[in-house]
Amino acid sequence: MSDDAATTAPPGAGPDPLPDPDGAEGALRRSAAARAAARLGSGAVQLLLVLIALFWLVPTLGLFVSSLRAPADNASSGWWTVLARPAELTLENYAGLLDNPAFVGSFWNTVLITVPATLLIVVIASLAGYAFAWMEFPGRDWLFLGVVGLLVVPIQVALVPIAQLYGGAGIYGSIAGVVLFHVGFGLPFAIFLLRNFFAAIPRDLLEAARMDGGRELTIFRRVILPLGGPAIASLTIFQFLWVWNDLLVALVFADAANQPMTKALQAEMRQFGANIDVISSGAFISMVVPLVVFFAFQRYFVQGVMAGAVK
Repeated sequence: MSDDAATTAPPGAGPDPLPDPDGAEGALRRSAAARAAARLGSGAVQLLLVLIALFWLVPTLGLFVSSLRAPADNASSGWWTVLARPAELTLENYAGLLDNPAFVGSFWNTVLITVPATLLIVVIASLAGYAFAWMEFPGRDWLFLGVVGLLVVPIQVALVPIAQLYGGAGIYGSIAGVVLFHVGFGLPFAIFLLRNFFAAIPRDLLEAARMDGGRELTIFRRVILPLGGPAIASLTIFQFLWVWNDLLVALVFADAANQPMTKALQAEMRQFGANIDVISSGAFISMVVPLVVFFAFQRYFVQGVMAGAVK
């Protein structure tokens, strides 16, 4: 056989493919993105992020320092002067605030509003989310679409009608009225969040539980709740922060005897210059409690966010 015949390509075979310039360019782009991502972990960038975080915390630091200074010192100079005169720091503002029955009462009113509103939403939304995700009943999908549609309804639209309804029911101005309002407007988002998370649980787990004779409530308690812990913790944090920091609903539906801290502090703002000691210390106490709740559930919150990102 001749050399020409030996080197003849088989039928249908073409010349060797040339390098794909688009693929090479894509690889270059990916490598550039990878290099940019790697630079974000460098020491200089981390130092810059730390500086930005410290700058972001300056107002909080100023609030804390102001809460530890006497009213005369706050009126005469800025809070940063305490760096040169640390002897100005005192706990008298907090002692006076805790001796104030009005503020202590508003603090417990906030607790009595936030805790029931959060627990009710978590319990009801968990049961409803499981029903929408894994139980068959007539009109399930249409009912869920109605729940999703309620997400776009603004709170302001319902203030006047619900105020009239509360007046007829005799609960206007009470803690129960504020709690019911928060529960009613918090459930659509809560059900939507938990339903989507529960729907991602493998069906085989639920079928195995049903084959073992487990009823729906048993499956919910022993399968859904342990696996849905991160999502429930995330919902708990969102709902607690929203209710604890709420001002609009408190202004409309809570009277003077049942007002939470946000409304009490707003009333003190009318005489800001004379009440800076009360406002600063009260605002810092109001801020500390949500931070404690967040850090207590932080691990589960991160797990829920990462789980949602993976799905």
